[in-house]
Amino acid sequence: MKKKSMVYAVMLFMIVNMLAGCGKKTGEPAAVMPEGYCFTDALGQEVTVRKTERVVALMGSFAEVWLSAGGSLAGVTDDAFDERGLELSEETVSVGKYNNPNVEKIIALNPDLVLLSSETKEHAALKEVLKQAGISAAYFKVTYFDDYLSMLKTCTVITGREELYEKNGLAVKTKIEEILDRAKAEEPPSVLLLITYSGGAVAQNSKTMTGNMLNDLGCKNIADENQSLLKEFNMESIVKEDPDYIFVIPMGNDDTLAMKNLKESIEKNPAWNGLTAVKNNRYILLPKEKFLYKPNEKWAESYQYLSEILYGKK
Repeated sequence: MKKKSMVYAVMLFMIVNMLAGCGKKTGEPAAVMPEGYCFTDALGQEVTVRKTERVVALMGSFAEVWLSAGGSLAGVTDDAFDERGLELSEETVSVGKYNNPNVEKIIALNPDLVLLSSETKEHAALKEVLKQAGISAAYFKVTYFDDYLSMLKTCTVITGREELYEKNGLAVKTKIEEILDRAKAEEPPSVLLLITYSGGAVAQNSKTMTGNMLNDLGCKNIADENQSLLKEFNMESIVKEDPDYIFVIPMGNDDTLAMKNLKESIEKNPAWNGLTAVKNNRYILLPKEKFLYKPNEKWAESYQYLSEILYGKK
């Protein structure tokens, strides 16, 4: 009887620990469990990964994170090739666009794990389909550097390459902290951050990726106080605030068309040329690869790029 009691006690201990591992909060590293790797994703789902031989990423930036974690990919969306230019195996299959993934192609690859964005409605729509197909699907949210760090941590635990978390995560964090420490000694400027596209332009506040970086660097974003700028471009409000810097990020595949629209709809306004930022050549176009797409392991380079413009320090 004593031997049986010992066996039951051991079994109970294992079950309790398995449940504790699957109950981890979003952003906590994956737990190594007897049945696989268990963690909670951005949708609050308990995800268990048993194998990682065949992984599909439905966003180019997520594909890059998985590669940075030492993984390989069976399938990716077109932006992994078009925007990221990732070095992928010839056997890696395209499963469509990130905002229009082909679920039949995904299932046909028989993936062990699919990486999806919790902020993309087309990805959320695949949740039940993948579940019914018996495919592990993990949703992540990556807007800020800390989000990237959290996803990388989870991925490196899953791949068993935690040394890559040090190289592509913590080492980058140290560089960013050094850049921000230098910025603290500077007088913070006011900024206007614009996203321009073929249909117009709209301001972004500090809750966006680049807006958050500017905020970390001490900048005062005029759209944080004037919420109306987030809905429509208001020249009167911009003239009143008269920001020290104006940053522009072109969205879409046609930069020329986006900038042409900016010139025709905004720059032709007589008040535009009277702005301090325009007169002082502080009206700056930012590269998409650093400020529209997620920088991932190059996040420190994006912070450094802005810091040199704002404070002239390397």
